[in-house]
Amino acid sequence: MKIGCIGTGAMGGAIMRAICKKYDAKQIKVTDKNTKMGKAFAEETGAQFVEANKDVLDCDYIFLAVKPQFLGDVFAEIGNAIPESAVVISMAAGVKIEKLQSWAPKARFIRMMPNVCAQINEGMTAISYNSNITQAEADTAIEILSTAGKVEVVLEKLMDCVTAVSGSGPAFVFMFIEAMADAAVRCGMPRAQAYTYAAQTVYGSAGMVMESGKTPAALKDMVCSPAGTTIEGVAALEKNGFRNAVIEAITAACNRSIELGK
Repeated sequence: MKIGCIGTGAMGGAIMRAICKKYDAKQIKVTDKNTKMGKAFAEETGAQFVEANKDVLDCDYIFLAVKPQFLGDVFAEIGNAIPESAVVISMAAGVKIEKLQSWAPKARFIRMMPNVCAQINEGMTAISYNSNITQAEADTAIEILSTAGKVEVVLEKLMDCVTAVSGSGPAFVFMFIEAMADAAVRCGMPRAQAYTYAAQTVYGSAGMVMESGKTPAALKDMVCSPAGTTIEGVAALEKNGFRNAVIEAITAACNRSIELGK
């Protein structure tokens, strides 16, 4: 099986690094308009760097790690040359399969939305596809993407929400960790130690949600002792609109994803 990728930036690079660790890197082709970055990626991973986008079209699975505003230019170059046997996997935020199909009518697409946590193989990736993708092809795509973390199939109409929650979400979590660390420093903890305590607390809390089978609300109640420190902090968060701020952030990111797809 040959795998190709157009684009080796932050997101495409993270996904392809994970893939290169599990699959034969010599069978993986990458290209990038930034030749220096593409060659550096190939040297790091053992993948094969090719000069032009058309040079990945002999691959069985072709990843498009291209920003939405540049997709039109890429398809103008290769749209009519993509073989029907290939499965093209796009990670462009907001761009629907219908739009991708309009650029390359003969191509067959899987749409995906990964997140930056793929860099440590802890990503959350959603995929959608139409009936022209076989179950075997979808299963293979899921297997490939599972090298970078958890993968789920969703209805395409949910992709804008996925983009907001798991695609943009890490940035919001990083801000929360930073704020927790700032508060710890304010209370006297050294900065490096503050980051460790804040980050590990978020990491462990996420693990409890995933593994305990309990809702976040139930887990929160477990920590809130009567008249204790935690309920005081919860009250302060509520007073300052913490939940509403998070809801507004996710909604804003979702709306932006919808706009990008128009």
